[in-house]
Amino acid sequence: MERFNSNKGGHINSAYDSNLDEPPVYEETNDDHRTVRPSVISAFGHDTLDRVPHIDFYRNAGSMSGHRAVRPSLQELHDVFQKNGAISVPDTLEDDGERSIGTPSDDLESAAPTDDMGMVKFGWIRGVLVRCMLNIWGVMLFIRLSWVFGQAGWGLGIVIIALSCVVTTITGISMSAICTNGVVRGGGAYYMISRSLGPEFGGSIGLIFAFANAVGVSMYVVGFAETVVDLLKENSAIMVDEMNDIRIIGCITIVLLLGISVAGMEWEAKAQIILLVILLVAIVNVFVGTVIPATKEKKAQGFFNYRSKIFLENFTPEFRDGETFFSVFAIFFPAATGILAGANISGDLRDAQAALPKGTLLAILITGLTYLAMALCVAATVVRDATGNSSSIINYTTPVICNGSTAVACELGYDFSSCEVEKCKFGLMNNFQVMTLVSGFGPLIIAGTFSATLSSALASLVSAPKVFQALCKDNIYRALHFFAKGHGKNNEPIRGYVLTFIISVAFILIGDLNTIAPIISNFFLASYALINFSCFHASYAKSPGWRPAYKYYNMWLSLMGALLCCVVMFVINWWAALLTYGIEFLLYIYVTVKKPDVNWGSSTQAVTFVSAVSNALSLSGVEDHVKNFRPQVLVLTGSTRSRPALLDLAHSFSKNYGLCITCEVFVGPRSETFEEMNNAMEKNQLWLKKKKRKAFYAAVACNNFREGTESLLQASGLGRMKPNTLMIGFKKNWRTAGAEAVQSYVGILHDAFDFEYGTVMLRVNQGLDVSHIVEAEEEMLRAAKEQEALENEMMPNGGKGKGLFRKSRKSSQQVLTTRVCGSPPPQVAKMNEKLVEASLQFKKKQPKGTIDVWWLFDDGGLTLLLPYILTTRKKWKDCKMRIFIAGQPGRSDLDKEEMKGLLKKFRINCSDINVFDDLHIKPRSESLKELQEMIEPFRLHEGSKDPDQIRALQKQQPWKITDKELSEFEEKTHLQVRLNELLKEHSRSANLIILSMPIARKETISDFLYMAWLDILTKDLPPTLLIRGNHKSVLTFYS
Repeated sequence: MERFNSNKGGHINSAYDSNLDEPPVYEETNDDHRTVRPSVISAFGHDTLDRVPHIDFYRNAGSMSGHRAVRPSLQELHDVFQKNGAISVPDTLEDDGERSIGTPSDDLESAAPTDDMGMVKFGWIRGVLVRCMLNIWGVMLFIRLSWVFGQAGWGLGIVIIALSCVVTTITGISMSAICTNGVVRGGGAYYMISRSLGPEFGGSIGLIFAFANAVGVSMYVVGFAETVVDLLKENSAIMVDEMNDIRIIGCITIVLLLGISVAGMEWEAKAQIILLVILLVAIVNVFVGTVIPATKEKKAQGFFNYRSKIFLENFTPEFRDGETFFSVFAIFFPAATGILAGANISGDLRDAQAALPKGTLLAILITGLTYLAMALCVAATVVRDATGNSSSIINYTTPVICNGSTAVACELGYDFSSCEVEKCKFGLMNNFQVMTLVSGFGPLIIAGTFSATLSSALASLVSAPKVFQALCKDNIYRALHFFAKGHGKNNEPIRGYVLTFIISVAFILIGDLNTIAPIISNFFLASYALINFSCFHASYAKSPGWRPAYKYYNMWLSLMGALLCCVVMFVINWWAALLTYGIEFLLYIYVTVKKPDVNWGSSTQAVTFVSAVSNALSLSGVEDHVKNFRPQVLVLTGSTRSRPALLDLAHSFSKNYGLCITCEVFVGPRSETFEEMNNAMEKNQLWLKKKKRKAFYAAVACNNFREGTESLLQASGLGRMKPNTLMIGFKKNWRTAGAEAVQSYVGILHDAFDFEYGTVMLRVNQGLDVSHIVEAEEEMLRAAKEQEALENEMMPNGGKGKGLFRKSRKSSQQVLTTRVCGSPPPQVAKMNEKLVEASLQFKKKQPKGTIDVWWLFDDGGLTLLLPYILTTRKKWKDCKMRIFIAGQPGRSDLDKEEMKGLLKKFRINCSDINVFDDLHIKPRSESLKELQEMIEPFRLHEGSKDPDQIRALQKQQPWKITDKELSEFEEKTHLQVRLNELLKEHSRSANLIILSMPIARKETISDFLYMAWLDILTKDLPPTLLIRGNHKSVLTFYS
């Protein structure tokens, strides 16, 4: 972002030199952070600052795929060139470690460019297709697939596989749309969800997704270890006992897999290829085995080669042991997961945008067809029940009665009728090793099982650290940033590998994997659900930035996919689904509360904007109603830090429920102030956000203060969300500010009344403006930073300076001496201390006391409503309201009862009501003398001068107070003095005084007399608010 010099309007951006009035000459520079091309040959036939469209202009700062180029700013093209100058336009810009808001950038997009030389990058086959297929082809393929079709029959079995593939296919389509809507970095599912839905969703799902992959490693390894232990058991080679053997073999396996992973992605990819070859041979082995004629031993175990009768018999479901369609589906569905294996290493793909859609969807198609084909082959060749005994052959000498599931076997010459009475050990329903039975060579199935488990474990072992590293790099969970560091040419997350290894070993040693398995499945499904919802949400927001290259998606299909994933979560395990939602919700709340300093342009922001516009438009069609009135405050604070007391009190009125706009007017020629104003916009809005002030910042640049304020009064707000109350500080220095400043100040009050604003003026005895203290603090901070930089420069570094100060020869002491001239005098320091203390008084909780409301004039109720709102705030809850009103002589009690009845109808409580019937009494002489001294310098003193001389004086000094004016408004002037006496008498100990503001009629009462009224009225009092509503009702007692 450009920074501008507010003093001269000159650009600090070195891309521009205002000393130009001739065709620009492009110069090279030796700046470490910028490189420029030596000349620009225009496509238009002449030298020009304008650039033709190029991809480098649209990169992020520090993009890993290339440097960001700097296009000329609009001011550089529009401003007038001056003669005898040269221009240096940087061609590229390296990341300076900060975003435009001046905060450190830890986002992946803004990471420092890395050297691609030597990095291992994968194409769509090795990087996505192979990984997804290996992860989807799990042990289910060889161990449980036959059982699923035995229970559900191949009719419902096809439905189970199809439904699983529908869920994964929709998710794959949604993922394809998301990953083709921009460059995809490392982090897989976490990256896509966080950049689509924001850090709250991404941060919550990223953590549980990485954890699910880490625990998934232990699950797959235990599956491998159980198979090995079964082999040891068959050969009587158990080492200790079955459980401890599983632990020993599991730990050894994880160590070996960790070694492969840490060795680098290239070694891991080679291992995956070897495992894929073994798995493919095992799959082919099954298909080949189905056509090899069955031996008597295999027939006794239920395998008869292809038989149409077996195929038809196995069509219908036959659920046993309490199983249902949904329970069988829940057992099978985890076999269809694993579609994110390629996305999880998105940072290691050569072209993730092209590879992920193609590889993932093709993997889903291939694996789905494989599952279906193998299941149908088994369903056409193996009966549901078989004894495994060779003696079950029918000799046809003895009549055999067969029915039910054994009828087909009878027709094929085998009597399995005993399975109707007692459970047999063979057949689709009973034998998990049916694939070994069907295959041409049994040991290959065992090798395939090993391959399936180890490939899935290896994929998870790589995925978990990669996703976790991406999450840690974004610094959403600051405590985990330690794991963001990478090592080697591929930026391998070694620390993440170690953490994943520890988690996996822990769950192997102490975890009950049968219990945790459904939780892990639900964690994956939650990721799928959010990927689908991300696609739907981005489409629903209709943001112009949502332009996926992959067009074959539908927002409603994605929404259906998200809902399907949620339903499947409950089908698999309802309590695990609730636990998943609970964990995700807690993490979401944590990230929301912490508010990570990132901005990824999420669809959540887009929907919020659309919703805000929609709500604003709907409000515009509704007339305002007194019951819904709330103060919408426009506060003239200047910079947000300049008048904290004014801002804090305004914020107490609006809080989170009304509009609060802090405003600043930059006075001076637009060319000199516009750039300074632009810089202040972002700085002040960020300060409001940091201090949790629910307010907006607005600024205008005008030739004088009144014109700027008039623009703000007329143009601020949107539709019905417009300010209705002006809040301003009392001009304490009005007696020394000069006539023009006083006329401008009073003119603002007149403008507010003309535009029918309620007007609120705050006076604090010590004053409100602390801008000089803020500037001194900022100067000290700048000096301290410069000192630190210079001290760093003086440290041994090869004789070269670094950064901005490398050419400086000043010592740090010289800098401090130059920039900070010393402490202010003790008297000034004490005044500043009191001023700071007074400016912070509304920020803290108010002590027990009163808010005294002097409701002297009926202004529509704003004078009563604002103190009531204060009493509802936490900081003011210990303050009671006291009401003071003017009454007619002789009927004070009646006036008090009437006010009590009015307050009761308004449902506003107060601790006391006081009626004054002596406001007409002349003030004390010493009080009047104080007023006379106040206005003496501003009186015209026309006295006995002749009319011509009086007219000449009035023409020369029209702002002065005339004797005639003082005489005409003597009673009103005396009223202000008398009120001040009563205020000092009755409200000196109040926490806050609310007082009806007197109005000066335009062109009747001079500005200085009006300022004298306001000054004498509020002089030597606790913090005082002068309030005048716009004389439209803001209170009602009707329902």
